[in-house]
Formats: sequence, C-alpha cells, structure tokens
Amino acid sequence: MNSFKEIFLEKTGISKERLDQLLSIQKKKGVSLRRILIDEGLVSEDVLTDLLSRHLYMPVLCLDNFKFGAGIIDLFPEYMAKIYNAVPLLRNGNTFIIATSEPLNILALADLNSFCRCNTALVLSPEDEVIRAIGRLYGKEVTDASADTDSSVFSRQPGEPVEKLVDIVLASAVSRKASDIHIEPELDCLRIRYRVDGALQDVLKVPKINQNSFLARLKMISDFDISENRIPQDGKFNLKAQNRLVEFRVSSLPTTFGQKFVLHALDKNILNEGLEGLGFSENTIDDFKSAAAKPSGLILFGGPVGSGKTTTLYAILNQLNISSRNIVTIEDPVESPIAGITQVQLNPEAGLDFSRGFNSALRQRPDVIMVDQIRDAEAADAVVRAALSGQLVFSAVQSEDAFSAISRIIEMGVEPFLVASSLVMVCSQRLARKICVKCRKPGQITKGLLGKTGFSAKDKLYTSEGCGCCNQTGFSGRLAISETALIDDAIRDIIISGKPADEIRGYAVKNLGFKSLRDDAYLKARDGLISLDEAIRIVNGE
Repeated sequence: MNSFKEIFLEKTGISKERLDQLLSIQKKKGVSLRRILIDEGLVSEDVLTDLLSRHLYMPVLCLDNFKFGAGIIDLFPEYMAKIYNAVPLLRNGNTFIIATSEPLNILALADLNSFCRCNTALVLSPEDEVIRAIGRLYGKEVTDASADTDSSVFSRQPGEPVEKLVDIVLASAVSRKASDIHIEPELDCLRIRYRVDGALQDVLKVPKINQNSFLARLKMISDFDISENRIPQDGKFNLKAQNRLVEFRVSSLPTTFGQKFVLHALDKNILNEGLEGLGFSENTIDDFKSAAAKPSGLILFGGPVGSGKTTTLYAILNQLNISSRNIVTIEDPVESPIAGITQVQLNPEAGLDFSRGFNSALRQRPDVIMVDQIRDAEAADAVVRAALSGQLVFSAVQSEDAFSAISRIIEMGVEPFLVASSLVMVCSQRLARKICVKCRKPGQITKGLLGKTGFSAKDKLYTSEGCGCCNQTGFSGRLAISETALIDDAIRDIIISGKPADEIRGYAVKNLGFKSLRDDAYLKARDGLISLDEAIRIVNGE
C-alpha cells in the first residue's frame, strides 16, 4: 500500500519540493501540517478529511448534530480536549471513542491512551466541528486554548503538548478565579488541583511520563534554577489572561515523588475592589469610614491567614489615596503596586529589616502608614507609638476575632494603657463562599438547626446543587463576613484594667449594638448571599 504522503501528493498535485518546504515551516511554527495546508489554500478541509479517512480506514463523523451522553465530561477534562483538538463521544467497556481532526499526531494519541487508561478508538471530524463540539460539551465558546496567554511571558514553542498544557492549566485557573494551583507528584501521576472559593478541587492528572517536562516548564517561567531539585525555591511570574493581569507567586518543595509546586494567584483587579465589592455590610462600611476619618490612631485587623485582611487593607488605602495625603506602606511582600502610594518592600538580607524600614518611613512624614502584619513585639510597639505620635496607622495581626486582636498586641509586650490610647477601631473577618445565583433554590431548614441558629421556619434560605456556571460546586466567588467595633472610652477603661477580651465583647454587644461574625454570617444567609451550611461553617471556624 502506498504511504499517505504518496497518496497525498498524487491527489492534491502538490510537488514533493513544495511539501518539504511546508514541512519545514510546520517545524518552525510548531503547528499542524493540516493547518498550514488549509491556511495556504493548498487543500480544502473536505478533501483532506476524505484523504485521511480513506488512508486510515477511519470513519468520518459530523459532530454538529451529535448528542453527547450524560457524564462524558467527567471522564475527559476540557484541557485534554483543547490540547489535542479531540472531543470524547462515548465509552464502551474498556474502549473510549474519541473524535479528532489530528489522527496523524502519534504523540497525542499516545498521551490520550495513557491519560484515559484504556483503549482509544478514533473517528475523524473536521477541525471547525471539533471546536464547536468542545464549546457545546463544556458549555462555552472555544477558540485557541492559549490565545489569552501573554506570549511575552512564556516565549513558548506552540507545538509542544506539555508546554501547551502548562499554559492551559494557568489560563484555566484564571478563568475559574482560582486563588491557588497545587501541582503534586504522586506515585503514578502528577496531580493538579485548584483552590476555588477557598476549597481545593481536583482538575487533572498528568501522566507520570510527562512530570519532569511539566515541572521544568514551571521552573523556567518562575525563574527557578532548573538544575536544582533538592531544596525549596521561590519565584514569580505574570500572566495576562482574559484582559486581567495576574501575578503567580510560586514555591516548590521536594517530596518523595518529586517537587511539589504551589502557585498563588494574585489578581491585581481584586486588590482594587471597593469595600462594597468585597461584601461588607453598610454598617461595617460606615465604621470604616468613621475610623479612617480620624487624623491619627490605630485601626487594627484580626483574623487567621487567608481571611482577606490584606485585600481589605488595600481597598481602604485606595479610598484614602488622594493627592493631599502622603501614604506609606511597609510590606513583606508588596502585594500590588498602587499609583500614588509609597510602598516599601522589606529585604532583611540587604539590611532593610522592619526597624530600619519603619523608622525611615516615619521620617518621610506620612499622614497614613500601613504595616501589612504585626509579627513581633518590635512591630507591635512601633505601630502603637506611631499611632500616638500623630499618624493614622493600619495594621493586622493573626487572631481569632476582633477583640482578641487587642489581647495579642498586649501579649507581645505593649503596655495596655498605650494600646487603649492608640486604638480607634478593631475588625475581624472571614471569607465565605457566595452561593451561585444561577442554580440556587429555596431550601428547608431542619428542625434540629432551628433552635441552634435562631432561624425560624419562615426564614427564606437558599441551597444550590451546582451547575455549569459554578463548575458543579454550588458556589461562585467569595465575600467578607466581618465584625467591627469603634473604640470608646469605656472600652479603653476595660483594656487598661487588664480584663479579658470577652468582657470587652460583652460591653460592645450590650451598649454599642455590636454584631459578631456569627450575626453577620446569618444575616447574609437570610439575604440569600450564602447558604446556611456556609454560615455555620464560618461560625464554627471550620
């Protein structure tokens, strides 16, 4: 039997020399020969499909009217469909039937067999039909999977499947608003998970044979030492996707089966959100505005790691950022550049530690100074004294709630009367997953929860089962659950007397109408913004 190349030359009339030229172009550009032939107008899609079908004895299937079976996407993720221009049709026993426009891509077919862990049977379909089918199957319009990535960042060879897979994993994480990407070597695969709305989700398992090349690609774009596998490394890179600029901060950790990578995505747009966009209630925003209007004093945020404190601090600084104010920040690291604000990145190795950075910042005569986190006694003493000397100071400390933040500062060694004199407001927050408005529906509260939560059977609450818009999770985005208290003279007296945080809380509830994290979570559940289960999770600190 004649080779496909011989049949192709005979049927199309293209000379061997011209075909060799096209093959050279194909190698340089890293795209498929079929794409070059069609783009150059040398052969039509129909003619090429017919030739491939006859030579490979492969049936041709029109996908435009094909009806996909339920659950097929669970067996074949969108990333694989985009990478290999292939769409899953059905599974029959140990055989996976797949439609593709690239039946001659031997490496792709080997990857598909390895990924699906079963035999793959191929049918042939034109490229445009495959692209439309991917769009219908996965619920969105599909173009080139890497079209949204910034080529200046990656400088990649488009035809290499593993490099393209890295680009797609990153772009998809941005599309799904993932805060982190976890890339974890296991015994038989490279596991990839996204953290979306605070919860980790399995996304993809890359065949073990591709692990080294996948991780090498990550090292290269993160500016790592590619030859070093024995020690942890840190790096970062920027990605422009879907008209958004996202900075990925990358850390690696040697493990039993290879280096684990965690990529933290920092969306510059989110850091510029106003307080309303972050989900704060009207009363909380009023407290922020009242405290920020003070000429001096300490506004203290408490909460665990990952509770959104830095995002809130940036939102407040953006609102205070006017030409008549001198604003300086002390950060480690600087999360995002803000025009009009002086931001200091600490660098202890170069001699710029907290003490030198903070004291130098004070000599710049700032009206407002922000310290991203109080980590030790030196920082605690510094922010309190700055607040007492005429600056409006914003800072954060790790604590369970708003009033415990006061106790944390005192435990670090700052005199209670200094803390009491400096404080203007305390705040604590958590991040709750917003319920998906596309699939939410009224839900029934169980009798067991009625007494525990204070809800009544008449309260309108919502649940969600998941849909295509929220990737079947039932959640879409996050908002802040918060508690705030403006400090008055009575609270100052309680602090000076050395009484515990619970006593301050009791006074605030009784006399100031203080609303706790629990109160705010249940209010947002009543408003249909979060589910009751999510409110209970926040209240219980899970």
